[in-house]
Amino acid sequence: MALRIWLIVFDLLILLASFFISLLFKPTAHFIDYVSENVVPCTIFVAIWLVSSFLFGKYHPKGKDFAPFASRILLSNLSSLAVLAVLMFSFYYFSFSRIVVFGTVGIATFFEFVFFGVWFLFKQSHEVFDEPISLKGKPKKDYKLVTAIDIPIDAARKKTIKNSIVEELGENVYQYFNGILNLGVESTLILSTTTRFNIDNQPSHAFNTIINLKRVNDLRRINKFFESANTKLPKGGLFICRAETKNLRKERILKKFPPVINLIYYSFDFIVKRILPKFSLTKGLYFFLTRGENRVITRAELLGRLYSCGFEVVDEEFVDKHLYVVSRKVKLPAYDLEATYGPLIKLRRIGKDGKEIRVYKMRTMHPYAEYLQEYVFEKNELEEGGKFKDDFRVSTLGRLMRRLWIDELPMIYNLLKGDLKIIGVRPLSRHYFNLYTKELQEKRTRYKPGLVPPFYADNPKTLEEIMASEHKYLDAYAKHPFWTDFRYFFVAVYNIIFKRYRSS
Repeated sequence: MALRIWLIVFDLLILLASFFISLLFKPTAHFIDYVSENVVPCTIFVAIWLVSSFLFGKYHPKGKDFAPFASRILLSNLSSLAVLAVLMFSFYYFSFSRIVVFGTVGIATFFEFVFFGVWFLFKQSHEVFDEPISLKGKPKKDYKLVTAIDIPIDAARKKTIKNSIVEELGENVYQYFNGILNLGVESTLILSTTTRFNIDNQPSHAFNTIINLKRVNDLRRINKFFESANTKLPKGGLFICRAETKNLRKERILKKFPPVINLIYYSFDFIVKRILPKFSLTKGLYFFLTRGENRVITRAELLGRLYSCGFEVVDEEFVDKHLYVVSRKVKLPAYDLEATYGPLIKLRRIGKDGKEIRVYKMRTMHPYAEYLQEYVFEKNELEEGGKFKDDFRVSTLGRLMRRLWIDELPMIYNLLKGDLKIIGVRPLSRHYFNLYTKELQEKRTRYKPGLVPPFYADNPKTLEEIMASEHKYLDAYAKHPFWTDFRYFFVAVYNIIFKRYRSS
């Protein structure tokens, strides 16, 4: 009940602010004078707004998805506008300006989408899959490295190592390290540093394991640090790091401050630490304010950076509010200069004749998540519709964007460029493409991929059904290209609107 009252209060404040803004477009009207001259219409306006909001459930934000609730907001406000329009044209004393009425409703609708959208983001953030998952059928301790050249250290040094780890990170962390790693041999290097200099200064291939006790959050250039660790390890060597993930950070902030204040603090933290570094124009301001320290990093970004730097993840564990990741060197770093933080991304996809094309999309996954496709598939495989089950790489905002297809709008550029056509099989990544049979791979590459896939006509559930659906479409398209795309287009539109088919 208290929550509903707060939502009503915020919504009325939004309505009041929107009313004031709309009056700015009517230069001859002054706020106080206008309201005093229209006390009755203003009261009726607010009453209609509240009644309509209650009838359509605007103050009952239930469920996990924002899209159905956004529909209720839109229906509620359009109903209010319709009733107000009838009163304006039917009763002379209800002489509100059309600019004021339409402007207030329009601006209020925009602000409500923003406010309630943020509200749902806060509600959903704890539901993001952020728990570590162990490799199937593999015990955690199978990666302890013991080689013939390992020389045990003396008891005094071993005690010093234990005391240092306990002093810096606590007893629980020491027990975790001691259970999975060889702390008592000279081939294990233990550092507590935020600069790559302390790694570059070490001899190459002298260590089988490198542990850094400092948080990844405080590294200025994370990839360069990981690359330095990669060059010092032999193939198969282990690198262990720790980080405070985005969800753990949020939990810490919300518990640290009292209610309301914690949300205000977290909102500013979100803007500075997560929005500013995403854009080239504000990235400099972000580093000026933070010096690159205490940065926000998601689990997906941390693991993705490790993979991009030549490591594979063999174990994850949460210990004392931090995520510890054990990774193994499998190759040299990718030195990817195209990895971006921005909202617009270019994805490598398989196009016509098997050529690689760059598909433009709005970012729905955390940065560096593209490096984790095989990792996620290995642990989760596929769910209905061909998507990865419990895909922690997708951000909360990304889930909303996918529901509304906002993420695919930039693909119109690929359509105009000629890389895609309107109807066609979905452009796939190399990893996903390799899951298909050779026959379907060859059949797919004869034609351009499309914006609207046959998925929306057949609604397949499994990978086998998806392949069967694409076989059927491609066979029909080979015989009758125009009529096949014409039929699939209208079937897809019908299923999306009336049957609410969704690809994710």
